[in-house]
Amino acid sequence: MGGVVALASPDPNLERAAELYQRTAYREALRLLEAAPAKTAPTYELMGKCYYRLEEFNKATDALEKAVAADPQNANSWDWLGKAYGRRAETSSFFTAPRYAVKAREHFERALALDPQNQEALSDLFDYYLEAPGFLGGGLDKAAHLSERIRDRDPSRYHAMKARLAEKRKEFPRAEQFWRQAVQLAPSQAGRLADLAKFLARRGRFSESEEAFDGAARLAPDNAELKFERARTYVASKRNLDLARRLLEEYLKATLTPDDPPRAEAERLLKSIARSG
Repeated sequence: MGGVVALASPDPNLERAAELYQRTAYREALRLLEAAPAKTAPTYELMGKCYYRLEEFNKATDALEKAVAADPQNANSWDWLGKAYGRRAETSSFFTAPRYAVKAREHFERALALDPQNQEALSDLFDYYLEAPGFLGGGLDKAAHLSERIRDRDPSRYHAMKARLAEKRKEFPRAEQFWRQAVQLAPSQAGRLADLAKFLARRGRFSESEEAFDGAARLAPDNAELKFERARTYVASKRNLDLARRLLEEYLKATLTPDDPPRAEAERLLKSIARSG
């Protein structure tokens, strides 16, 4: 997720803030953005993304609401507003969570309606349909229908979506078949092998999971996200915790981008290892 925000016109401060965002220097970027005398839609969008990365989701929604008000045809801003409301739903009370969840869905749908080719909005809406209950507008049939949009455009990703759907339906042999097809269709993508490794670990097939993780590491030995995902898999299955700790420490020392898992999550995993030890 993420990327440098598209600039409507040359603005040195906005360009500098976007560079800082790409280096995960979110506080520094916000200082520049908040000092801007006249804030534009791209300014508010980038502010919202910075607050989102800092897990300040109320401030993120406030900034992104201003972004879509200033530029209501911008699909990316609507998608990010959906993300922010989604996280507010996950972190708020039982009473407010459903309202925020519905807002998230509505904003994802708005983003995709504005830009049917927007792959991030499609992924976010697929995730919502996959995970949300029917009374909040989720549903596996909706997710399956949405996945068909990329069947020909990105076959590997399509099979990964089918795998997730099958796993959600507890059709585990079919899920494995789809995960393996996703790998075959994108043999150079370490992330696909990591997805297979995580699935095998969830099924308790740890030696096979290790083989898949090793294969992914050979494809991308310096990939920081792969180290994070392997460590998180170990923590979830309560094994190899010393190795998980080392991988997370390496991850925190790496040069990260907004597309990588947040440092805060790696730190939470390290704390959970310390508690279990």
